[in-house]
Amino acid sequence: MGRVRVECFAVSLDGFGAGPDQSLEHPLGVGGLALHEWVFPTRTFQRAHLAGDGGTTGIDDEFASRGFANIGAWILGRNMFAPLRGPWPDDLWKGWWGDNPPYHVPVFVLTHHARPDLVMEGGTTFHFVTSGILDALTQARRAAGDRDVRIGGGPDTIRQYLRAGLIDEMHLAISPVLLGRGERLLDGLDLPALGFSCVRHVPSEKAMHVVLARG
Repeated sequence: MGRVRVECFAVSLDGFGAGPDQSLEHPLGVGGLALHEWVFPTRTFQRAHLAGDGGTTGIDDEFASRGFANIGAWILGRNMFAPLRGPWPDDLWKGWWGDNPPYHVPVFVLTHHARPDLVMEGGTTFHFVTSGILDALTQARRAAGDRDVRIGGGPDTIRQYLRAGLIDEMHLAISPVLLGRGERLLDGLDLPALGFSCVRHVPSEKAMHVVLARG
C-alpha cells in the first residue's frame, strides 16, 4: 500500500491556504493566485497545465515534479472541483481544467450531493463520493494500488485527513505573501502530537519548501 501525501500546497505567511470568496473569477479565492506564483513558471506546471515545452527548472520545479511522482489517485474537496454550492444543478460543470485535466488518474471528489462519474480525456475520471473521507480514501487506495494517494485540498479537506491521522507526508510551499483573510490550513491542529516533524526545508527565490513527515 502506498502513502497518503499532500504535495505542493501553498500557504501564505499568515497561514492561509486559500483566499476568501471563491467564485468563477477567483477559483482560489480573492488573492489566492498569489500563493502559487512559485509554481506557475516551472517546467512541470507549464507541461501539466498549459501543454507547453518551456518553463523554469531548479528548486521550485523539483518540488512541483515530485508532486506528480508515483501518484495513483487523488482526493479533492468539492471546492477544488467547482465553485458551486448545494445540489448540483446539472452535470455541465466539468472542472476548472478543460477537457484534459492534469491528473491522468482517478480523482475522488468529496461532496454531499451525488453525481455520476465523469470520464475526461487523458485517463482522468472524477468519482463523486458522498460517504465521507474514510470511504473516499478506501476507494482511492484501491484505485492507486501500490502507488500513493495525493490529497489535493482544499484546506478543510486536508485538516479532516490530518485530524484522522491519515496523512503520511506533507509538502508545504510557504509563499512570501499576506492574505489577511481566507481559509487557514493548520488552525486547531497540533502537528507534533499527530506525529509530524520537519524532515526537509529548502528555500527558493519564491517560496520556502517544507516537508513534514509522520513517524
